Amino acid sequence: MGSTIQFQRPDGQSVNGYLADAGAGTPGVVVIQEWWGLNDQIRGVADRLAAAGFTALVPDLYRGKSTVEAEEAHHLMTGLNFGDAATQDVRGAVQHLKARGGKVGVTGFCMGGALTLLALANVPEADAGVVWYGLPPLEYIDATQIKVPLIAHWATQDGAFPIASVDALEEKLKAAGTAYTGHRYLAHHAFANETAQGRNRIAITQYDAAWAQLAWDRSFAFLGRQLG
Repeated sequence: MGSTIQFQRPDGQSVNGYLADAGAGTPGVVVIQEWWGLNDQIRGVADRLAAAGFTALVPDLYRGKSTVEAEEAHHLMTGLNFGDAATQDVRGAVQHLKARGGKVGVTGFCMGGALTLLALANVPEADAGVVWYGLPPLEYIDATQIKVPLIAHWATQDGAFPIASVDALEEKLKAAGTAYTGHRYLAHHAFANETAQGRNRIAITQYDAAWAQLAWDRSFAFLGRQLG
């Protein structure tokens, strides 16, 4: 459905990305990968957004690398400069979609959820955000800089991002006056990733089709309101 494109970072460097184009005049959404990389599953997320009327762009943060092994994914993630990814790769992707006209949101999963929060505080062109079960260390977030509406989907049984850390994040967002709504699901990490089941499942992940559908319904309603 989509295609590989190149876009410019603010510093002038070129980055590849996967673009699922919903057509002229459609709002945009930048999609940030899980720690696995730009794989078929995250391309499918972009395709899903395009089918719903949003042009989606996934920046290739790992520069062509992806993996199915948790150990290698951890290695790739720890080698990623999160500040650079948020302020350059993600911002460049937002600017690329903005240049087409219309509003642009940012969404991300797991590692991408953490990067979504960082990006919203550092990308003034973004218009809204949807976080899926991921957050960075709280000292890296200046919530007063998140000036756009934000929703988030959290798993109460998340082994990667304990719900207590979500409580602390939400306190910070509330104190800053962020336009934020958090949704909690009786689920495990990566509950919206349809590949997190069977032999592809790692210890802390478990796909849940019912919760995933509800979270997507909420996300599309929110993005439609904020970007439409």
